[in-house]
Amino acid sequence: MAEDREHALRSQGGGSQGAHNLPDFQEMKGQIHRRLLDRMNLAIIEHLDPREVREQIGELVREMLAEEDIPLNAAERDRLVQEIQDEVLGLGPLEPLLADPTVNDILVNTSQTVYVERAGRLEEASARFQNDDHLMRIIDKIVSGIGRRIDESSPMVDARLADGSRVNAVIPPIAVDGPMLSIRKFSEDPLTMENLVERKSLTAGMADFLRSAVRSRVNVLISGGTGTGKTTLLNAMSGSIPEWERVVTIEDSAELQLQQPHVVRMETRPPNIEGEGEITQRDLVRNALRMRPDRMVLGEVRGEEALDMLQAMNTGHEGSLTTIHANTPRDSMTRLDHMVGMTGISIPPNVIRHQISSALHLVVQLERLMDGRRLVSSIQEITGMEEEVISMQEIFRFRQQTVSSEGRVQGVFQASGIRPQILGRFQEQGIRLDDALFDPDRAYE
Repeated sequence: MAEDREHALRSQGGGSQGAHNLPDFQEMKGQIHRRLLDRMNLAIIEHLDPREVREQIGELVREMLAEEDIPLNAAERDRLVQEIQDEVLGLGPLEPLLADPTVNDILVNTSQTVYVERAGRLEEASARFQNDDHLMRIIDKIVSGIGRRIDESSPMVDARLADGSRVNAVIPPIAVDGPMLSIRKFSEDPLTMENLVERKSLTAGMADFLRSAVRSRVNVLISGGTGTGKTTLLNAMSGSIPEWERVVTIEDSAELQLQQPHVVRMETRPPNIEGEGEITQRDLVRNALRMRPDRMVLGEVRGEEALDMLQAMNTGHEGSLTTIHANTPRDSMTRLDHMVGMTGISIPPNVIRHQISSALHLVVQLERLMDGRRLVSSIQEITGMEEEVISMQEIFRFRQQTVSSEGRVQGVFQASGIRPQILGRFQEQGIRLDDALFDPDRAYE
């Protein structure tokens, strides 16, 4: 094995090629990287331990720097070594950002601009790529790792990193200014309801209400815009599903981290190069019904699978959870209505709305405030139909009051004073909630 390692990293030999007059750090890194690749046997490296390979790469880069007699101080040498290690074994300039636990999203706007989101706010990062070709190599590395491709004939791709982080890439000619890359980082430790209460995303009483809804097998729709924390809340709420139940999850990109022992995870599959082999969410929902699920958790409903989901909720699969992109609870009902229409099946509008009103019990609306804070802005109960309109009543709400001089949004959570109809389901399960929870005169920051 030791001989393999030595052969892997020194298979091409190579000595000093003379000093280089490099105009900047990035060009220096690029040249050292190219020389390193000439010396390495990549086929053997794939079978070695990454930590040992990283150490060997570090030693070899330091030797090259000594051979070239390039004037760098200790900090610059360490930085150069680390960046080349990241280029060979990881995703180059993105590696420090992926390792940073405070970063939630990484947004690459061509090779010259990288933004990250921390605590709900975007800020420019210092990471840079040498040029657009460098960024394209990183994108190719990501998509080829999962058997996908991206080129002029297929300039958009959704992918997933090894750790579960969700990736979207767009390249020219679709991307006018150059390659674009977006990464939604995957959290190894999913937030719990207690964590969300600590972050003031909702009150302890609202959290108890949602836990009770899950335990009572209430069908819940989590609604919100992009980046409002829908999947995070879905994960947190799923923690209240009893361990003895069989749960089937269906997602476009597997992000859910359910902690129950009996979880079956399914993920859609895009078409191959020939345009064949696609597996849609609707296919998976239909298949899930044959897998004897106690509950189904749909990562996001976004198309014609809405009809199959509603039918499942209406035919014995209560306690199901899903999310939807919508700005208000009322908008979420309209979107569901339109999604069912996407099936091409001729169903009268009032029949669709009746099916929605009988399948769903709660809509939890999420919002991201101007200061970056994500919270539950409304919890509404679906109570049935009034003529051709789905009737809803608000149980809890967040009421914004003002914005502080530091730009922080200030407001309170309040109950509307309405006692929800589903309290009867809670009582059947032996769950009792304090009446004070629904007192409209109590406000919580």
